[in-house]
Amino acid sequence: MDDLASLRDYVRYTVTLLAVLDPFLAVPIFIGVSAHRSEAHRHALARVVTLTVLGVLVVAAFTGEALLEIMGASLPAFRVGGGLVLLLMALAMLNAEAGGVRQSEAEAEELERGRLTGVVPLAVPLLAGPGAISTTIIAAEAGGPAHRLAVALCIALVCALLWGVLRVAHRVGPRLGQTGLNIATRLLGLLLAAIAIQTMAEGLRALFPGLA
Repeated sequence: MDDLASLRDYVRYTVTLLAVLDPFLAVPIFIGVSAHRSEAHRHALARVVTLTVLGVLVVAAFTGEALLEIMGASLPAFRVGGGLVLLLMALAMLNAEAGGVRQSEAEAEELERGRLTGVVPLAVPLLAGPGAISTTIIAAEAGGPAHRLAVALCIALVCALLWGVLRVAHRVGPRLGQTGLNIATRLLGLLLAAIAIQTMAEGLRALFPGLA
């Protein structure tokens, strides 16, 4: 259809979203909040978390343009801001940390005390947080309904991968160990840093054509 983007754009968005969500960073947290639950409860929690992430991002894909109009923000400006958010997340991932964009110190303390479990803060804001939402809005704003539907399919693909990782978290996590999970997070962080800078560069070129 005419309003569909190129396959390269959808692949780029899928890879970016996978790096932003970073299932490997979620594995230790998922293990912590579900350590004393049965396998059936763990699978149910993985399903609920994944569906929550899917719902939040699909809503962002279909309402992002209206949100930008309400805020009076242009897409190039949002690209620069969103790219900066992704860069901050990438820098934290390179240190194998969640970072303040995903989770504040107060939220981390609440999680350690057992006050927060499951969907909060795992699905929101650790997974479907500012980085994932801004990435989705930027990707979906470029086309019409068919394009947004294609973006939603990309979201569904990444969420399926996330669901698979969470379902086997209690088996894979101990085998990989913290070092293995940190290495995977750092690799995704390096990839996300490059994507973040590219996103910011595209926004700056649109805002200041003379830079091109």
